[in-house]
Amino acid sequence: MFGHGPASPTLADVLMLTGLEIATIDDSHLFYSKPKRKVETRNIGGCSRYIQKYRKTGPVGQWEHAIFLNMWLDKFVFNGRSVGPTSVYLSTAEKLAVGGRFPLGRYLIGSVYRLLHQVAEKLLLGQPIGNLGGPWWFINMWLSVHMHKCLGFDLFAQRFPRDITEDHELADEESATHPPLNYGEAAIVLPGTGGNEDQVCRFFQTLYVGLSKDQWAWMPYEDPKTRFPLTFHPFDDALNKDNDLMMAIITPRVIPVNIFGSGKNSNPTYEFYSPSALARQLGFGQLPFELCYADVVKPRETITSRLEWIRIAQLQPNAGTSDIDLSAWIPALFITQMYKQWWEEWKEHLFYTSALTYRGMIDPNYKVPDNTVSLQPVSQFFCCFYPYW
Repeated sequence: MFGHGPASPTLADVLMLTGLEIATIDDSHLFYSKPKRKVETRNIGGCSRYIQKYRKTGPVGQWEHAIFLNMWLDKFVFNGRSVGPTSVYLSTAEKLAVGGRFPLGRYLIGSVYRLLHQVAEKLLLGQPIGNLGGPWWFINMWLSVHMHKCLGFDLFAQRFPRDITEDHELADEESATHPPLNYGEAAIVLPGTGGNEDQVCRFFQTLYVGLSKDQWAWMPYEDPKTRFPLTFHPFDDALNKDNDLMMAIITPRVIPVNIFGSGKNSNPTYEFYSPSALARQLGFGQLPFELCYADVVKPRETITSRLEWIRIAQLQPNAGTSDIDLSAWIPALFITQMYKQWWEEWKEHLFYTSALTYRGMIDPNYKVPDNTVSLQPVSQFFCCFYPYW
């Protein structure tokens, strides 16, 4: 929830920033699957020792590839809580190593939603957030792309490091960087800040009050000059050739979470993907939210078997997307008067407390003015919308 309106990462963001699969059919083979081979992770001495133990010379075989993918998924995609290597993703890594395909991008967005839920839950209970793990990196990239206008960054002017071998010496006029090939490379190199308490407070106040109309990039992936060659273009005239991708982006669904591994602590569950709540981020007109699964299935129930997951996945509502002719679609993001009135009512309820009050909670050195409106309990603030997500 931002002062200028609700916003959230979508499958369009996953596709544009990472290029991971989002449209592949999910055959549910990852649920409670066990790896064919075992890998030593306990007392191995960290990821560097893990690499040294399993790195071979010569051509890379399927098992060595699976070993690498296991660490890549754990440390660089889903960011598990463990400091050292684990075997949680080994079964998935084995399937990827032999050419298996599944919607890894959908699993990523499910993990993002799960992380945001866990943070909201901690704040609701007044508990420290601690080490939750999860793809914070993706949330940071998403914020960078959607707020690049506010931050004064030109996505197309960034420079991304080249892949240079250790024995290569750069010539005098040879650059160690190149223009980004996609939005992900542009977003990941955007400069950050030191993040002191005063900067955090100002950033929070900006989002709480809301960005102006010309600052927020609701749909940042417009590249009419094709300056990013390696990217999906959802808004061009040849949209019909990417129909499967767009259908995956705009179709509501249940997304599995914590499906990797077979241990007692895996606790497989699911999150809801509701693109209608974020329609203007996808180039459509925005109506008030419709909670597709509100009276269909309980949120975030534990999945106990593969058959149970198949039953839940089949509860996907009929959104009428099968008859949409995307080849004739022209993106035109706008908000309806009905949505505007709906949001003004919610905004008045959610954001009536002065942002300065929250600044005083974040920064102990900030003195809240005496005439500031008294603070509404934080639990009330989150309870306003928490049950619906």
